[in-house]
Amino acid sequence: MSAVTLKDVADAAGVSVATVSRALSVPDRVATATRERIQAIAKELGYRPSRVAQRLRTTDGVNHLIGVLIPDIQNPFFADIVRGVEAVAHRAGYSVLFHNVEEDPDRQRAALEALRTEHVDGVILPPVHGASEDIAALQADGLPVVCVDRRLVAEVDTVVAANEEAAREAVALLLRGGHRRIGMIGGDAAISTSRERLAGYRRAHEDAGLEVDATLIAEADGRMEGGRAAAAALLSRGDRPTALFTANNLMTLGALSAIHASGLRIPEDVAIVGYDDMPWAMALNPPLTAVRQPGEEMGRIAADLLLARIEAPDRAPTLTVLQPSLVVRRSCGSCG
Repeated sequence: MSAVTLKDVADAAGVSVATVSRALSVPDRVATATRERIQAIAKELGYRPSRVAQRLRTTDGVNHLIGVLIPDIQNPFFADIVRGVEAVAHRAGYSVLFHNVEEDPDRQRAALEALRTEHVDGVILPPVHGASEDIAALQADGLPVVCVDRRLVAEVDTVVAANEEAAREAVALLLRGGHRRIGMIGGDAAISTSRERLAGYRRAHEDAGLEVDATLIAEADGRMEGGRAAAAALLSRGDRPTALFTANNLMTLGALSAIHASGLRIPEDVAIVGYDDMPWAMALNPPLTAVRQPGEEMGRIAADLLLARIEAPDRAPTLTVLQPSLVVRRSCGSCG
């Protein structure tokens, strides 16, 4: 038989998970009648608090525990964000719980529910598709949330990079190098970063007075195999592109694999510019031109914002936009 969760108690009591959490961990914050009813139901159901939360709980009602959702644990960019979050959390005396959600809305929802049961003081996440409703529910229950890397329509503290401008600069570099057939391998259009980078690709063409050839735009799943398949399809065309712009590091690796498999040379036959400058970019032959994102700084700022939100729940949400930089190497040929 599975363990009784906070949600089980909440469903039986007809209240939110957050109310159950407060009734059991900081009872003075819940009305007496509600608290006593929840405590009785919890005892009847055999609910046992999380050992993690019990170990970390303090008398001030703060558990010193932050939850972080990771969209794709294989993507090293998110590791940079996590490193920044952990640095700030450690300095402030907080521990961090991680959940990998594999870009899956159902896994995201389950992970957020699991973090509730661990009595986290707040959550940091790059939201996957369909997150607005889940985050609104957390906010309604009084749980602080900060979005990082990706935007939502909801009123929530957010830390992002200037994706559109960075993508525009990357594609403009290829256009200045004389390329007129530039293929783009983008990510899931449901994700804000994908839409912004595509907008930057389009704007670079518009700024140069050029029409965008929609057949040169491929949408992939953000992973290496998706990038490989998309690049292979573009490069197999009779009127193949002379350059590629890839919208994240994993799809860049996939595109490089497809280029090598096709027998084409970089940059003589096809130039390439990636998004996300990873340590391995310098080790490639030729070294990769790429947009460098301030991932660790994004994580640090997100953690600072979350701690500030925990201390002052009613302050107005903020939007922080950081500037990436374009690191020009030899994969774009004479573009630099």
